[in-house]
Amino acid sequence: MITLHGFAYSNYYNIPKHVLLYKGIPFTEDLVYGSGEGYERLNPARKVPSMTTSDGQHIAESSVLCEYLEDMFPEPALLPKDPFARSRVRQIMRCAELYLELPCRRLLPFVFTQQTPPESLCEEVNAMLDKGIASLSEFCSCDPFLIGSEFTMADIYVRYVLSVVDAGAAVLKRDIVSEIDGLKDWRSRLAGDPISKQIDADVEANKEDFFAYIASRN
Repeated sequence: MITLHGFAYSNYYNIPKHVLLYKGIPFTEDLVYGSGEGYERLNPARKVPSMTTSDGQHIAESSVLCEYLEDMFPEPALLPKDPFARSRVRQIMRCAELYLELPCRRLLPFVFTQQTPPESLCEEVNAMLDKGIASLSEFCSCDPFLIGSEFTMADIYVRYVLSVVDAGAAVLKRDIVSEIDGLKDWRSRLAGDPISKQIDADVEANKEDFFAYIASRN
């Protein structure tokens, strides 16, 4: 059986977890932080998530785990059959990560410490966010899903990317979701999905332990 390693408060952990649940793939969870003893055997970079396949192989990086699961368990599909549509799904995922999530992640230390980030950093992050907003505004229809009528990997990926975006962008006093036409309603629809509710409950249950872990490292 597949084992997913990581912790529920990680948005990157929840991406492949949602894929596993959506596809109905049996799996177990190994709730562990990347700094845990022996974790480098699962992923030398010590990042979460990682995954142990049913035959004992270890793989890591959220997007790689998702591609593996799609290859191994193609139904129900999370990538369209049309090559251009598949590329659009991947483009949305990549733009959301590069131009929204990663810039906002730079602000998380200031979220945790409640300090004001340097103006130069805010300018850099805002410039990248503008690129992300322009890209997703162009590529996403949000009617009812990101590429239209078909629920895809992009819907899962962007949903959990936005959890970091919300936290980081709040420092800048920006509401990124509201700046992309249709994304707010799309998000509300996904939040009502039973899998989303299950994962959100697991995130909340892990919150106290996660912040205790962060405090223990300071």
